[in-house]
Amino acid sequence: MDKVTLPPHVLIFPLPLQGPVNSMFKLAELLCLSGFHITFLVTDHIHTRLLKYSNIQSRCDIYPRFRLETISDGLPEDHPRSGSGLIELFESLKTNKILFKDLLTSGKLNSDSRRPVTCIIANGTLGYTCDVANELGIPILFVRTISACCLWVFFRLPKLIESGELPFSVNDLDTPIKSVLGMERFLRRRDLPTFCRSGNLSDPSLKLYLHESKEIPRAPGLIINSFDDLEGPILSQIRTFCPNLYTVGPLHSHLKYKLSGELSSSFTSSSSLWNEDSSCITWLDSQPPNSVLYISFGSHAVMTKEQYTELWYGLVNSGSHFLWAIRPDSLTSDSIEIPPELSKDIDERGYIVEWAPQEEVLAHNAVGGFLTHSGWNSTLESVIEGVPMICWPVFLDQHVNSRFVGEVWKLGLDMKDTCDRIIIEKTVRELMDSRKHEFRTSADQMAKLAKQCLMPGGSSYCNLERLIKDIQAM
Repeated sequence: MDKVTLPPHVLIFPLPLQGPVNSMFKLAELLCLSGFHITFLVTDHIHTRLLKYSNIQSRCDIYPRFRLETISDGLPEDHPRSGSGLIELFESLKTNKILFKDLLTSGKLNSDSRRPVTCIIANGTLGYTCDVANELGIPILFVRTISACCLWVFFRLPKLIESGELPFSVNDLDTPIKSVLGMERFLRRRDLPTFCRSGNLSDPSLKLYLHESKEIPRAPGLIINSFDDLEGPILSQIRTFCPNLYTVGPLHSHLKYKLSGELSSSFTSSSSLWNEDSSCITWLDSQPPNSVLYISFGSHAVMTKEQYTELWYGLVNSGSHFLWAIRPDSLTSDSIEIPPELSKDIDERGYIVEWAPQEEVLAHNAVGGFLTHSGWNSTLESVIEGVPMICWPVFLDQHVNSRFVGEVWKLGLDMKDTCDRIIIEKTVRELMDSRKHEFRTSADQMAKLAKQCLMPGGSSYCNLERLIKDIQAM
């Protein structure tokens, strides 16, 4: 077979964080199933964690046309790459433009049976990938693995500044925001990404996302891990900047559907950067249907000891059964300690792991609610399983997501900017007891729409088919 008749060769480059790696790996698998050659490019640090904690090697073995490749992120191995260190990571990534170009021009990625890269799919935050692609004449598509609603807020940041809505004092976080079209009715200062609260237009995070409305449209197409029935009105706003949108989500369920031929939880694919403890599934098997509140604040959120203590008291006092995934590095203090007076109640009604197989947990019939940081992958995983949410957002897109969950989609309760045991107890009781039927009904309706979009003729199904054809045409 000559080079011209070989399948397309797509290089996929995610932002080196748990959420983007997880969702873009599933996109890579979907394209593999279409017969493409895939090079999945990760940083050395991410590669080490994937080999240690996930089943990524066995998954790679399934696809003979798939290969992992690595690149340096420019940071020392012991750098935390989380919390305040995230901005340092993003800044360091900008310096590996030369490494990226060298990788593409070295001949390392192609062979007699594999064409040179014919298309790049990169996270839109890595804007320099577009510069390199244009220099080398390689077509490029961007991916954003955050919600469309948060991406639209990023696009409107210049207007927020122009109108005087940024910067602002944090004294009144309930002041309405009027410069984000389509969100005028419900968006407040407290619902904006947390870097908007700095009161400083030179804040590094604000500067990082200020130019999204100019950077993202540089690529001829934008892939979003969402679906039209969930974010349709906001997607219409984004199309004024990026007419060629591919909404192909929820990606994790899209992959399950393609592999199994039906929407099924029998397939589990892990790209986890933490060691998953499956013993919690056995514990869930012993619990009544819809009785357990699952708690996880993602792979980067960090709590203070005071917040941790308030959460414990609120949970125990609510009377709910709960499964809590507590990362070893999730506290600002050195050790994770359960208040001694709560130990008996926890032993009777709770189960604790360091990291859970989240997709499997949310699909379990014992789980009736999810106390979440409102990261986008977690939100979508909860949506498609019909699990109502309590949102306790921490940073970045999570504050926007939580407002949509509570106010727009009516899929749960938004508990942002508070960590008081009385409020936590009241909120858990509402979700799991007094308003249980109301939230389950809304969640079940949205889950049905999420599943329909993946069926033949559904919006995400058709958008993936269009994406595949467009890449082949490149």
